[in-house]
Amino acid sequence: MRRTTTSEHQSGSDDLKQDVLKNLDVLDSHDQRRVLDFTRALAVRRRSTGKGGAILALAGAFSPDDLAEMKRAIEEDCERVDEAQW
Repeated sequence: MRRTTTSEHQSGSDDLKQDVLKNLDVLDSHDQRRVLDFTRALAVRRRSTGKGGAILALAGAFSPDDLAEMKRAIEEDCERVDEAQW
């Protein structure tokens, strides 16, 4: 099996980046934001180790709109007490 050289690896990496950018150009701004959030989450997950690493891997994984929707759902549904259930 032939090993790749650093310059070959760099060239392949550059080609991959160009492919990603080409595809990114055809997406609307919402989907571009989703791609950015996803790549940030991957980068954090790759760096995170040890205690708290799993939760840190989620940092940046959710868009502000998604977080606002989750917060709203928690406030509306989770803070109510149904006394009939007790």
